[in-house]
Amino acid sequence: MIGEFRLFPEQASTMASRVDLLYFYLLSVTAFFVILICALVLYFGIKYRRGSPAPRAVHPTNYTLEVVWCVIPLVLVMVMFGWGARLYFELYDPPPDAMVVHVVGKQWMWKTQHPTGRREIDRLHVPVDTPVELRMISEDVIHSFYIPAFRVKTDVLPGRYHRLWFNATKPGRYHLFCAEYCGTGHAQMRGEVIVLSK
Repeated sequence: MIGEFRLFPEQASTMASRVDLLYFYLLSVTAFFVILICALVLYFGIKYRRGSPAPRAVHPTNYTLEVVWCVIPLVLVMVMFGWGARLYFELYDPPPDAMVVHVVGKQWMWKTQHPTGRREIDRLHVPVDTPVELRMISEDVIHSFYIPAFRVKTDVLPGRYHRLWFNATKPGRYHLFCAEYCGTGHAQMRGEVIVLSK
C-alpha cells in the first residue's frame, strides 16, 4: 500500500508541469518566509527576554529597511499574480482546433457527449496529443469537474456554460472527480478519463 502512495498525481497533460511549477514557486516562497519569521521571532524572543542585558534604546526609523521589506514582498506577490493570471487564461482559452465535448453534471454523475454524438456516463474517452475543449453545464446544483493528473478543475454551475480544455500527453486511465460538495451522493460522483493512443 505504501509503495503505491504518491504525493502528487502523475503529470499527464501539457499544462500539468506548468501548474506544478507555479505551485512549487508559491510553496517555496511561503516556506522561506515562514521559516524566516519563526527564526526571527525565536531569536528576538531569546535576545529580549525579561532580565536580559540587551539594549532597548529607541533607534531612529530606518527608511531603507522599511522600503526593502515592502518592495521585496510586493515584487514576489506581483510575480505570483502575473504568472498565475497568465496560466489561468491559458487554461480557460482553448485552441481553435480543439475537439469539443459537451459535459453535463447531474446528481451524481457526469454525462459526456462527443462530436460524433456518442454519449458516456462517468467516462470520457479522448485521443492522446489532441486538444479537447469541454463545454460544461449543471442540471441541478454546483459541481466541480476535476482531473488531478491533468491539473484542470472548474466549477460547473446550473444555467451557465463553462469552458475548460486539456491536451493529454500519455495514454492511460485517469481519475475524474466532482470537487464541490453537491449532496449526499457526492462521494460517488467520480469517473475516469480514458486517453487512447492514436
